[in-house]
Amino acid sequence: MTTKSDELEPTESRVTIARIAAETGVSVPTVSKVLNGRPDVAESTRARVEAVIGKYGYRRRADERSRRSRLLELMFHELESTWALEIIRGVECVARENGMAVVLAESSGRHTPGQSWLESVLARRPVGIVSVCSDFTGGQLAKLRARDIPLVVVDPAGAPGPETPSIGATNWQGGLTATRHLVELGHRRIAMIGGPEGVLCSRARIDGYRTALETAGLAFDPALVRRGDFHVRAGYRELASLLTLPDRPTAVFAGSDLQALGVYEAARDAGLRIPDDLSVVGFDDLPIARWLTPELTTVRQPLQEMAAAGARLAISLARGVDPESHRLELATSLVVRHSTAAPAHRGYRVLTGGAR
Repeated sequence: MTTKSDELEPTESRVTIARIAAETGVSVPTVSKVLNGRPDVAESTRARVEAVIGKYGYRRRADERSRRSRLLELMFHELESTWALEIIRGVECVARENGMAVVLAESSGRHTPGQSWLESVLARRPVGIVSVCSDFTGGQLAKLRARDIPLVVVDPAGAPGPETPSIGATNWQGGLTATRHLVELGHRRIAMIGGPEGVLCSRARIDGYRTALETAGLAFDPALVRRGDFHVRAGYRELASLLTLPDRPTAVFAGSDLQALGVYEAARDAGLRIPDDLSVVGFDDLPIARWLTPELTTVRQPLQEMAAAGARLAISLARGVDPESHRLELATSLVVRHSTAAPAHRGYRVLTGGAR
């Protein structure tokens, strides 16, 4: 790790708030209001000031950074499940160790947060931001950089830009391991229920699933791959659809534990027993995985550890410490419980003896 000095960067030494005020034709207090996210500035004025800030790459000086609040911002695109609770626990633990408080925010299901959130963040001046499954516009990133508010993305929905640090998990390896487990049990009709097509982790898990099939000599069947969100209803809906196929799957790899819960419900409503009639693997290893009947075999994604790593990185950046790498992936692992078994022969046409 290398530490930045408190000396001003070249762009900072040339650009001051007074210069920005002179160039935009406004007062120094007005520029300060824009930098601090104050709402009492006309939008046309704010746009002119932001344009000059971006033009010169202005960033706060070291003495200004020291006046930040003791807050760590945690931003979700949605707060609907125990998945989010695991992230909160990881961030809160690190914040507590550093004498900080956590502010929770949600963008109502949108992966790109709105302008009102950005303005409130600039007004709060947190130490840093940990954002989960979110994308940001170039303009939003520039405004955060100008205020020297570090941003770290955990489990990014898309590919973060080179200047945005991110913490993820080995999703491709997780998909490979889960599918390989089912193949080794003897399953040949293995379905995959993924998340939204544009979400990076979902695509990686499906790619891992496909690789496991192909390396085992099994043909990839697009009819067995379904997509939805990562919630219970998607798992229920997609398994119900899969069960209408003439050659139904004997196993399902769900892209999340919540989807797996929906799979359990759909299987029960169809009169199927898990794992006797249908093997199920989830992804995440949420606490509910151990409370399902039977207990769920799943890929453990170290959510608390990912969140804690993101929080530590944001705090380190705020203290002027550059990371050795802007990309960190934590390992996933398969947790075998009681929802997977060799395929049964009654009620299904089970293929044996390799790929067909």
